[in-house]
Amino acid sequence: MFDYLLTEEEIRLRDEAREFVKWVPRQMILDMDQDKIKFPKEFLQEAARRNLLGCRHPKKWGGRGMNWVADCMLMEEIGTIGYEFACVFGVGADLVCDAIVQHGTDFQKEKYVQPLLKGEIFAAECLTEPRGGSDFFGATTKAEDKGDYFLLNGQKRFIVGAEGADYFLVYARTNFDPKADPRKALSCLIVDRGPGVEVGYLYGLLGCRGGGTGRLVFKDVKVPKENVVGEINGAYPVFNTMMIPERLGTAAMTIGAARPALDIATGYTSRRKAFGQTIDRFQGVNFQIAEAAMKLDACRAMAYTTARAVDQGVPMRRIRRLVSEAKKFITENCQDVVHKSMQVMGGLGYTSVLPVERIYRDIRLASIWTGTSEVMAMIVAHEWYREYHARKKEGLERDFEADARDADALDEKVYE
Repeated sequence: MFDYLLTEEEIRLRDEAREFVKWVPRQMILDMDQDKIKFPKEFLQEAARRNLLGCRHPKKWGGRGMNWVADCMLMEEIGTIGYEFACVFGVGADLVCDAIVQHGTDFQKEKYVQPLLKGEIFAAECLTEPRGGSDFFGATTKAEDKGDYFLLNGQKRFIVGAEGADYFLVYARTNFDPKADPRKALSCLIVDRGPGVEVGYLYGLLGCRGGGTGRLVFKDVKVPKENVVGEINGAYPVFNTMMIPERLGTAAMTIGAARPALDIATGYTSRRKAFGQTIDRFQGVNFQIAEAAMKLDACRAMAYTTARAVDQGVPMRRIRRLVSEAKKFITENCQDVVHKSMQVMGGLGYTSVLPVERIYRDIRLASIWTGTSEVMAMIVAHEWYREYHARKKEGLERDFEADARDADALDEKVYE
């Protein structure tokens, strides 16, 4: 943790988070991993009791009115218990509530945000569909306008909280004109669990168990017009802003998930002896620990730099690139941190005697959900080239290409 980047208020929040982390019963962690717990309501209720949910949201609605730096710090600390704990912690309070706070009505905030931050109800986001996840505009779930309400039909899958959530943030098609602008064809709806909302399937996951991850089926579900978040056919602006908590939040909690693996590996290599000395004396071991520590610090630096950019209102197109870079870089490098941690512990690291095997399984999700590494690379490339051409058009920077000795050999600069 970069304590020196935090204010006194943020350090107090960090200490509260660490106390909460110590409260989590060992048996709860084990039961989550074995799917004996389908959705950790007790965990979320205790977090709410300590006023830890939704720290960025206004105090009026139950949050603490803090910023993204505080949020990243909090998500990192929660991630140390286990990746799935951070998933369920963030999906409802950070993501769903953020959509409602930023784009919803006061009625929606009173009905859905305040009670969630008090631990009275729980929420999930429904974006991915069986036919694809990254193709947001290709959503086939549809909501037909019936006057006072929409009639919702379709399916969403890989939904954390499908089993356990009381309401869902659902993206659905509401404009069926095939010539319509895709950015004006979807609506964001708050859908209460009730008649027509069914859990079609609960997934058997490699890791990140216990979050009630499943496929939701909507069959003729009546959704009142007052539950539209933002405007009808206006889901794109909601989705656009949700990419920050989805991807930056994921990045921050991945740092927390990797931390215990490195901590355990450091302790193990400090005590384990071979050839008459502890193995932390061997470069084949301590160089891997050093690289893992370096990567974890680099990940944290990227997370906090990006958080600061969001807090300072950097233009959204630049934020898209920074958040995508952070998500890809951090998730991939934290996976390597856990890999190296397991490697230096040898066979014992591959057993359930130590929790690194669980961390290894859990953290594999990080570079897949909320946008794969490949999608992040696509966004980064698109925005980087756009920024490059914009800079060149402004003409405010030095022409670095002209600094070559033979820069005037124009015949050698063949581009077609």
